[in-house]
Amino acid sequence: MPQAATPATPVTFPPAFLWGAATSAYQIEGAVREDGRTPSIWDTFSHTPGKTAGGEHGDIAVDHYHRYRDDVAMMAELGLTAYRFSISWSRVQPTGRGPAVQVGLDFYRRLVDELLAHGIKPAVTLYHWDLPQELEDAGGWPERDTAYRFAEYAQIVGEALGDRVEQWITLNEPWCSAFLGYASGVHAPGRTDPEASLRAAHHLNLAHGLGTSALRAAMPARNSVALSLNSSVVRPLSPQDPADLAAVRKIDDLANGIFHGPILHGAYPESLLSATGSITDWSYVLDGDLRAIHQPLDALGLNYYTPCLVSAAGAGAAGPRTDGHGVSEHSPWPGADDVAFHQTPGERTEMGWTIDPTGLHELIMRYTREAPGLPLYITENGAACDDKPEPDGSVHDPERIAYLHGHLSAVRRAITDGADVRGYYLWSLMDNFEWAYGYEKRFGAVYVDYATLARTPKSSAHWYGQAARSGTLPPVNSD
Repeated sequence: MPQAATPATPVTFPPAFLWGAATSAYQIEGAVREDGRTPSIWDTFSHTPGKTAGGEHGDIAVDHYHRYRDDVAMMAELGLTAYRFSISWSRVQPTGRGPAVQVGLDFYRRLVDELLAHGIKPAVTLYHWDLPQELEDAGGWPERDTAYRFAEYAQIVGEALGDRVEQWITLNEPWCSAFLGYASGVHAPGRTDPEASLRAAHHLNLAHGLGTSALRAAMPARNSVALSLNSSVVRPLSPQDPADLAAVRKIDDLANGIFHGPILHGAYPESLLSATGSITDWSYVLDGDLRAIHQPLDALGLNYYTPCLVSAAGAGAAGPRTDGHGVSEHSPWPGADDVAFHQTPGERTEMGWTIDPTGLHELIMRYTREAPGLPLYITENGAACDDKPEPDGSVHDPERIAYLHGHLSAVRRAITDGADVRGYYLWSLMDNFEWAYGYEKRFGAVYVDYATLARTPKSSAHWYGQAARSGTLPPVNSD
């Protein structure tokens, strides 16, 4: 077993390791009615009473659309070497169909040029949950046509930016899009139809496959195409209990196998098809779909925050409702009403998520086995903390520094154990609109005063910048 890190054994990363931060368009851009942009499902959802904390929305967010130059300069000053951001589909292709709005694409061209001028490697995510509302009105992700519309959009963006952007991610966390959007309803578009959620999952997979092919046809061969999965680390409440182990398998299939099965291996798990057979017959999986989905990847992005702990549900249990993904009367786990979720022990973030870096190491090693030879990136990892400015305006967040040190140490341990992890993207660069939680949860390394939109790097931003510049983790009490 690798020696634990001590002051005498600093945690040092390979020289080419990327030190990045991540954001998404709807959470930071604002300018929702400018330059031809039309509503996405998150515009509609966040303006629906009762759907977000305090009725908050992303109309202004943190105004990155107008402040991107200052934001990029701040990234460079902090020492970041990579930045992962997403494209607003409805800013580029307002109806989800037809030709691009060039002024929308021009914003992303300027952003990419600014990043490159500061020596920061851009990584583009094509879809981070903000489907154009017109496509949702036509049926959304449960409809097959949405996957073909995504491929058309991928081609447009690939042609516009592929000469300067080498790292591409088709989808971010398709599990959230499918199951929080169409099963539990806590995310946009807020639907609660288990069968539709499974259809959505398949069509998101198909969109990834078709989009990957479209990107490769539109871009230089040197470019890398990946996707980001929020794969769950699922653990049994009682490791010796066969019923709890069966519960783990059911949730693992719904959280992980439903995506990595067809994407990495060309097939859905038989146990998944069986467990969901009372909800859907999977007849929407047509001949050729699995071949289209099973495209060779250049890399895989892993998003990790906390493990989950499950057991067989007791008699009379209503099924999973409080699983860390928002409160709803409707389950995001179709076909798993016989599974109960439990709070894992340990210290928690402001999201109520247990802090457990061992889960990140476990996840990395799983995919090292699942897809040997495939480079991995940690495309999201971070913590929501109760950040407040000091009287002098500084913001100290030692809890986040400890979180980052623990999780980055887990990444380095996985590299030592043979994993090919090539970069880490902190979630998030700065405080922003945190979906249904509005602005009440702060994940940023940079504090945003929502009244003035002034940015103040927190202690964690300076700590992370030291790590990026030196390739070695500073002590947890260093900022």
